[in-house]
Amino acid sequence: MVLLIAIVILGAAVFMTREIKTGKIGLDQGVVPEDAEKLEQINNQTEKQMTISSSAFNNNSNIPAKYTCDGENINPPLQFDNVPESAHSLVLIVDDPDAASGTWVHWTVWNIDPKIKEIKGKSVPAGSVQGATSSGSFGYGGPCPPTGIHRYFFKLYALDAKIDLSSDAKVGDLMRTINGLIIDEAELIGLYSRQ
Repeated sequence: MVLLIAIVILGAAVFMTREIKTGKIGLDQGVVPEDAEKLEQINNQTEKQMTISSSAFNNNSNIPAKYTCDGENINPPLQFDNVPESAHSLVLIVDDPDAASGTWVHWTVWNIDPKIKEIKGKSVPAGSVQGATSSGSFGYGGPCPPTGIHRYFFKLYALDAKIDLSSDAKVGDLMRTINGLIIDEAELIGLYSRQ
């Protein structure tokens, strides 16, 4: 009898845990009224993650030459989805971890308005700031690997604040500044090899 009671209690606990995780538990399933506010928060939680994508290339596929040093060397169009409502700004970093000299930074942009859903090709969001790249220039510098296929990471960060950083800041300064402010992040990877 004791064993049967223990099995029933264990089964109920597993069921309740699963229902809470899936956001399906309600007041009719034994939650006391004083927990209703917590229950509402659980049920309203979204599982959608912020994403970054491009209409020019798919994740882990080739970046068209137009957006590289072999073409027009302009930034590709980028789309942002599911940006947290609590975000105050967005940061974009584009880098190449396969560079022989270490990670090569191709573009940094910060204080992007979180309401912006798209950065069009050959454009910079109004009111944002572009930082220094590894080449010492400002603005987008497209893929230009000397040999082999390199990966280019387009990293999007949602912050709970705008940041005060001068435009001559390098990526290390940027990362130190946003440390502790990131509430969500997303990544898009493009590939490129020169012919």
